[in-house]
Amino acid sequence: MKRIASIFTAFCLMLVACAQTQKNSNSQMNNKTDNMKKTLVVYFSATGTTKAAAERLAAEVNADLYEITPEVPYTDADLDWRDKNSRSTIEMKDKSSRPAIKGHCDNIVDYDTVWIGFPVWWYTAPTIVNTFIEAHDLSGKVINVFATSGGSDVKDSYNDLKNAYPQYIWGESRLMNK
Repeated sequence: MKRIASIFTAFCLMLVACAQTQKNSNSQMNNKTDNMKKTLVVYFSATGTTKAAAERLAAEVNADLYEITPEVPYTDADLDWRDKNSRSTIEMKDKSSRPAIKGHCDNIVDYDTVWIGFPVWWYTAPTIVNTFIEAHDLSGKVINVFATSGGSDVKDSYNDLKNAYPQYIWGESRLMNK
């Protein structure tokens, strides 16, 4: 009887050891998968404020940077929100406006998480952000939003983008003024 108990005990110890080995193996595999995930911070910055926020965020989340560059740069006059005829005012009044951008992020497929940043214009994202989103396949990626603003929150901008592109996975949003 002692021999059967000893064999049974040894068998149980082997099962526990195998289970622990499997758990450690799975944990190492998950760590490797997490380490292989890549993050991209995409931003549009008209005056440099959002660029500075993008650089801080990229350092924080260990991400690569990509700038949305307008084909025609914005001048100070273009950004004058008080002028009803300024470029930014005209673009923001026309929700179908898609200002042309230079370049294309050819390696966006390499990223699992994409942060999209911009200054808040008229309580939402500038329409050039839509140009970027519509020019890239963001399927299967978690899209987070960050913004800079002189007085608005990021929530309306985030919700507008989420509603405009419901086919994507939307994560968090941040206001990054400092």
